Amino acid sequence: MLKIEYIWRDLLDRVIENQNPYFTILELSKKYHFSTSVVDYALSPLKELNIIKIKKFSSRVIDWEKLLFFWATRRSLTKDIIYSTYSSLPVFEREALMPSEVIPTGYTAFRIFFKKTPSDYDSVYFYSQKPEKVKKRFPPSKKKPNIFILKPDIYLAKKKKISLSQLFVDLWNMSQWYAKDFQEALILEIKKKLNQ
Repeated sequence: MLKIEYIWRDLLDRVIENQNPYFTILELSKKYHFSTSVVDYALSPLKELNIIKIKKFSSRVIDWEKLLFFWATRRSLTKDIIYSTYSSLPVFEREALMPSEVIPTGYTAFRIFFKKTPSDYDSVYFYSQKPEKVKKRFPPSKKKPNIFILKPDIYLAKKKKISLSQLFVDLWNMSQWYAKDFQEALILEIKKKLNQ
């Protein structure tokens, strides 16, 4: 993930996870150890698109949904894939055999969060700092992959749990035909969480 994406995710997580749309440039700068110019660079397109309002002492997100789609169209999931392979095992067995330290995303994370799925799925995506553990359980294959391992950024690795905003952005960037069903279902779940 790019540095500026940490800022976009942070703003979305404030709104979606904590129902708090307020932030300051200085606060973001300190949190991520970025210069204020880097934070300002990340916020610049959001100001232009009227997604955020910047004020001297306290700024706020005014259109979280627009920000979610903005980030989704700029995220490059494929750049984060560090291992992919194929397994003939049923999808739930593949999920169950993953090492304990992986962080689910995509279809698996949706199922875990909401105890349901909008459609059947076959591909599984996980973040992992130790892909060699996954390789031991799921060796390389020349068949079309249905297991994808992604490199987590340092903040995701610390949290060990994906946020709803990142889950949406990841789903947006998945190529399977059923990804759209999950994206649409997730937007509804987020709106329900925010009482919208």
